[in-house]
Amino acid sequence: ESKLSLLLEKLEAVLLDCSPAAAAVSGGVDSMTLAFVARRVLADQVTIYHAISPAVPSMATQRVKAYSQVQGWSLTTFNAGEFQDEQYVANPANRCFFCKTNLYDSIFEQIIVNAKAPNVQILSGTNLDDLSDYRPGLKAAEKYAVRHPFVEAGIDKAGVRALAHEFGLNDIAELPAAPCLSSRVETGIPIEKDKLHFIDKAEIMLREAITSPTVRCRIRKSGVVIETDLDEYTGLSTQQQSDLSSEIGVLAEQYGVSGAISFEQYQRGSAFLRDE
Repeated sequence: ESKLSLLLEKLEAVLLDCSPAAAAVSGGVDSMTLAFVARRVLADQVTIYHAISPAVPSMATQRVKAYSQVQGWSLTTFNAGEFQDEQYVANPANRCFFCKTNLYDSIFEQIIVNAKAPNVQILSGTNLDDLSDYRPGLKAAEKYAVRHPFVEAGIDKAGVRALAHEFGLNDIAELPAAPCLSSRVETGIPIEKDKLHFIDKAEIMLREAITSPTVRCRIRKSGVVIETDLDEYTGLSTQQQSDLSSEIGVLAEQYGVSGAISFEQYQRGSAFLRDE
């Protein structure tokens, strides 16, 4: 508890140094917790920015809007325009660089230039654990001098969840990891809006049928792969898999997605292919 208090003090000090701020919020546990604490510390000196995109799960957008209304956040939603970027659409291994470049450029244009407020600081929900992963989006953040308050305060993923619990944001604290929907598309397969709409609808459907919060609908060159955690995966009977495959198949046809449908144990980042 004393450690958590110390981390919170550090975070508050970092946020005070970032005022006025523009917080980029995706709807996941990290950015939502950051938005809550930033609003608590900076009041009307922070604006929340959320990109509405086919790559963002619809439930994440609903969550941001609901919290903004209840918490009184100053929320701006916008289209970051990544689908007009051929480099993003091509889905290379560093796709996230192009995604974040479009995101931060859009915020910069809206807030820094149009609002004629060059001193506004863009914030991200990146935490300490993210630094040990391959995150090309962090390179884009450098270009726009984006600050990462959790990193500066020495807060990792567990610390973020602990802070969320501390403030009574239990629904946020328990959110499973939820990277963008484009991460479900195998590297090299072009990112298309219909594919992402299919993935979003399929995962919503699967969460109603599968008790595990860890569900991924991936599009690979081999077809559509449904991944869930080991206990859930081994607990699915052949009939259950067949029934779910049929439902997913109907949905896939509606969105023009083709290929065989199979089930596998969940493996983090399995659609990401990186040349070493």
